[in-house]
Amino acid sequence: MSLTIGIVYEGFDAYPREPGDPEDHAAEYEPESTVEVIEAAFAKLGHRCERIGPPHALLQRVARADLGGIDVAFSIAEGRGPRTREGWALSLLEMAGLPYFGSDALTLSLSLDKAWTNRTVAAAGLSVAPQCVMESAEQAMHAKLPAAFPLFVKPRWEGTSKGIRATSKVEDREALGREVERVVHDYRQPALVESFIGGAEYTVSVVGHDPPKALPALQRALDRETGIGLHAIAGVHEELRPADAPEPEHELPGQLTPELEAELQRQALRVFELFECRDFARVDFRLEAPGHPVFLELNPLPTFAVDGSFGVQAELEGREPAELLAEVFAEALIRLSKEFRHLECAAS
Repeated sequence: MSLTIGIVYEGFDAYPREPGDPEDHAAEYEPESTVEVIEAAFAKLGHRCERIGPPHALLQRVARADLGGIDVAFSIAEGRGPRTREGWALSLLEMAGLPYFGSDALTLSLSLDKAWTNRTVAAAGLSVAPQCVMESAEQAMHAKLPAAFPLFVKPRWEGTSKGIRATSKVEDREALGREVERVVHDYRQPALVESFIGGAEYTVSVVGHDPPKALPALQRALDRETGIGLHAIAGVHEELRPADAPEPEHELPGQLTPELEAELQRQALRVFELFECRDFARVDFRLEAPGHPVFLELNPLPTFAVDGSFGVQAELEGREPAELLAEVFAEALIRLSKEFRHLECAAS
């Protein structure tokens, strides 16, 4: 049985740039190639895709009861603004009674707020960086610090490394005040201030259900000068980088032993289950000491870009990204078929 998959997504031009928006305002959205590889993955399963567009386009179609013909939805939409924005499309889909792949709006909203996520992870017994939330430069100059310098400053609820640059790593109170003020002003939200963890950085993708499975851990390159993840310094999407931007020097300081990989996978699965993720997610860590991972971030809405973690994983396995994604989506469809009878034949 062939299904029609409605894809909710945002290109880089989905929202007009507003006065005061930072340079990386569109960093969370996706290039055309990401939508194409998702379509190719579903085509391998015998399904066709219909592009819906951003959440506001979905809103208009829901209001018109104009989703006939779409059997199930796939949202990679990030929204814009508040910490609930990643759940916009999913809430609309639930109101319309349309099933969708991936985690629900509550999981996406909770995990987007890094402060809430870290408190939850710490309560479960996993290591997180000492941290606090700051809302002004004045607070940064006088408040009790969560740890000794260097500290790291980033927006409380952004993804795709938005708001992170070389100056995000601070060595004194004056620099801390400047960075907190920049985050609060440019991103219109509090700043998360945490101890800078200087070890190797790893990411683990988790897929499936009953039970979920952790894919092999991938080490991320670090900027040699600052020790910050290269993806954050250089920018995730090549399409958004200035043509004359210099390529930062990088390093891969970690040694991924079987014991370390097993521990990273164990913790990634624990976080996946803790937040009741579904179908796919990515969990990021840095090493505080050899063999001691510190949780950084949960991404239940990971990028499916061809040069993202799933694309890298596929390359290491010697196959096309669409082939790996087709396997992930097929297993997700099995989960959905248990709840929605009209999907049973397509999942078999």
